Amino acid sequence: MRYLTAGESHGPQLTAIIEGLPAGMPLLAEDINIELARRQKGYGRGRRMQIEKDTVQIAGGIRQGLTLGSPVALVVENNDWKHWTKIMGQEPVADDDEEVKRKITRPRPGHADLNGALKYGHRDMRNVLERSSARETTVRVAAGAAAKKLLSLLGIEIASHVIEIGGVKAEKRRFQSIQELIERTEQSPVRCVDDEAAEKMMKAIDTAKNNGDSIGGVVEVIAEGMPAGVGSYVHFDRKLDAKLAAAVVSINAFKGVEFGIGFEAARKPGSEVHDEIAWDIEQGYYRKTNRLGGLEGGMTTGMPIIVRGVMKPIPTLYKPLKSVDIDTKEPFAASIERSDSCAVPAAAIVAENVVAWELAAAIVDQFYADRFETLKEDVDRQRKFAREF
Repeated sequence: MRYLTAGESHGPQLTAIIEGLPAGMPLLAEDINIELARRQKGYGRGRRMQIEKDTVQIAGGIRQGLTLGSPVALVVENNDWKHWTKIMGQEPVADDDEEVKRKITRPRPGHADLNGALKYGHRDMRNVLERSSARETTVRVAAGAAAKKLLSLLGIEIASHVIEIGGVKAEKRRFQSIQELIERTEQSPVRCVDDEAAEKMMKAIDTAKNNGDSIGGVVEVIAEGMPAGVGSYVHFDRKLDAKLAAAVVSINAFKGVEFGIGFEAARKPGSEVHDEIAWDIEQGYYRKTNRLGGLEGGMTTGMPIIVRGVMKPIPTLYKPLKSVDIDTKEPFAASIERSDSCAVPAAAIVAENVVAWELAAAIVDQFYADRFETLKEDVDRQRKFAREF
């Protein structure tokens, strides 16, 4: 199972082509639009979210509410395109059109601008920033929404929440189910289940915004219901935790990932890190703790999968850092593009959906997945096998 995305931040649309969804799986535009709306929420978002009301158009691969087994084409139009038709248009423009010919020559620290220009030889770095923009995560979420639908139909639930913003850490709060976690985070402007910490997080975001600055944080994704033994220990590139780590770090501005207790494991003895194995007649094998986050040896253990990602502060600042003009080589304050002061709550939704994609892809890779009904039977058979092993 794989997907490709295309499109620029201020282009006419963003597109995703998904290949590998089993035939006969229920999937509606509404399933995807729910996730797109969640991505646009969150305290600290900028004016772009007031302009765009993202909805998907399904352009292929689905008929009468069911997948066909052929590639699924998803399109999300950019409402802001009408203001950028000349600047971002595909047709050649006149040499004397000053509005269109105005180039971006001042790379912003922390962005792909300069590195992308060096790679592709662009003297106008708008050619870089338009594609490297986090706007592209819109269709990554759309693809993830299709994966979430597949997981839910297989009895696998997934949710995310924010555990830190700008140095404000949430206290660990117990919740009875994934559904409760979803309900509580949907009610929080920063997607945090610790109400006291949430208030402090919002104040930290306000302070950063007033200072023309930005702040980052940490998000956590939890998935329950994955059958044991998904992934592989045989080859490095088939290890599921490696795939999940790559997916999370591939999100714009994410710079770190951990599973279970993560980096805390470096400060503990092995007896306080590894999860003891137990067995009972109802559930079969299980772990008494889940400090390794539901993954051992590159495979699922059947315990909840717990993945955390670290998001750096957004590098577009309203008190811009110094840079160098690539034409004049003179120092300047980096150019300012419209941006958020904090996108951590929204990034939690992106992380949730990229994790969902990797889990769904691992299942499709491992089980018979041409038809959804046989995929479900195969996954249920694996669960029964693991219980009785």
